[in-house]
Amino acid sequence: MSFLSHTTTAARTAAAGHARRRGGPGPRLRRGLALGVALVTAAGTLAGCASAGSSTLDESADVEITMWTGQDDAAGQLLDDLAQEFMAEHPNVTLKLSPGASSTEQLLQKLSASFAGGTYPDISYAFGSWASQLEKSGRTLDISDQVAEADVAWEEFPEAARKTVQPTGDRTIGFPAVVDNISLLYNETVFDEAGVAYPTSDWTWDDFRAAADQLTDPSTNTYGYAYSVSGSEETTWQLWPHLWQNGGEILSEDGTEATFDGEAGVEALTLLRDMAVDDESVYLDQTDTKFGPLFASDRVGMITSGPWQLNDLKLAGTKYGVVELPGTDGDHQTVSGPDVWALFDHQDANRAYWSYEFAEWLTSAEQDLRFNVEYGNLPLRSSEADSPEFQAKAAELPGLDVMQANAENAVHARPTVPGYVDVSTAVGQAVSEVLQGKGEPEEALRRAADDSDEALGDR
Repeated sequence: MSFLSHTTTAARTAAAGHARRRGGPGPRLRRGLALGVALVTAAGTLAGCASAGSSTLDESADVEITMWTGQDDAAGQLLDDLAQEFMAEHPNVTLKLSPGASSTEQLLQKLSASFAGGTYPDISYAFGSWASQLEKSGRTLDISDQVAEADVAWEEFPEAARKTVQPTGDRTIGFPAVVDNISLLYNETVFDEAGVAYPTSDWTWDDFRAAADQLTDPSTNTYGYAYSVSGSEETTWQLWPHLWQNGGEILSEDGTEATFDGEAGVEALTLLRDMAVDDESVYLDQTDTKFGPLFASDRVGMITSGPWQLNDLKLAGTKYGVVELPGTDGDHQTVSGPDVWALFDHQDANRAYWSYEFAEWLTSAEQDLRFNVEYGNLPLRSSEADSPEFQAKAAELPGLDVMQANAENAVHARPTVPGYVDVSTAVGQAVSEVLQGKGEPEEALRRAADDSDEALGDR
């Protein structure tokens, strides 16, 4: 019997799913911020709501585990198939899978309400940006001791993903669920027509800027590069690799102050400003939705994007290549968007045990090949890179293997503090203004930092 309901997710498109795996656009994340406060409030006032279950573990006892998958139909069906297999191996376990909400971004609201009512799931998909909010709710399990065991091979997960499920470093609230990163995609047709050599893995940002300028042809409305100026998280997170490669940080170590407006941040935004305003080599996308199709139709020479882009390029028949991001002094850091399987505490030893067992089983290399890799995401674990399954998927989607290797360059995690949503909004607006010639990098970032500090102080 299948417990997975697809009725609430049928309207979502593949493109929306890919946007979800990037962390979602700004308005969705802003909506999540207020809900994060509600999560903490609910925990503080209703911490005793959950009814206590078994205090001692009985591995053979019948147990029911509820999981909110947050997935679209295709990914949800893969999870459902795996759940059926797990239940066949463990007949005392019943897994009840459902999307949890009509869209993934609404899961945070659903979790907030369920914490207050004591009806929260055992496992839920969650955006990585929610991790610290979930930890502060007081509802999550801490699986730090379990994942430290050698057979879990915790170090096979990308560093940014491990940091995301350990938001404060004090607890491990779950497992990585989906990982990605951004690489440099280049359109071979545009490069060939302009007579420009393809990018290489040792490119600098000066090489990148020069190529973008050479590729730009106003007579054919062809641009060398494209960048989102919607002000969403798409705008913001594209800046972070430039910041990190220049030695900067988004926030102070304790997460209470913005530091992105320092010299590293100003230098990073100045490069983008010079390309967009002085060189006029950047297509400025107001919507987040146009640069991908323009690249696919040979009107943009380069974009920085992730694995969600590859299937569209395959369908369009675009001739393209993928390399890691250009670097600064040999540093090719990228930004990752890891999401998580959060595990929740119901004061029941049996539910806690089987929630962990299923999540650990699901994210093992063997099962991940049949979920993330089969779906077209990057594999969760480094050990999967040489598998026949991933090699076959990489042959189907050229460049996927490069993006997998690029995970080694994802060493920073985006902040998971509740105020990050406001930080992202402030930075996105600053970048948008500057690239459209409406401000200067230093002043715009300083204003964004002031707004960010105010938001962080309110958390």
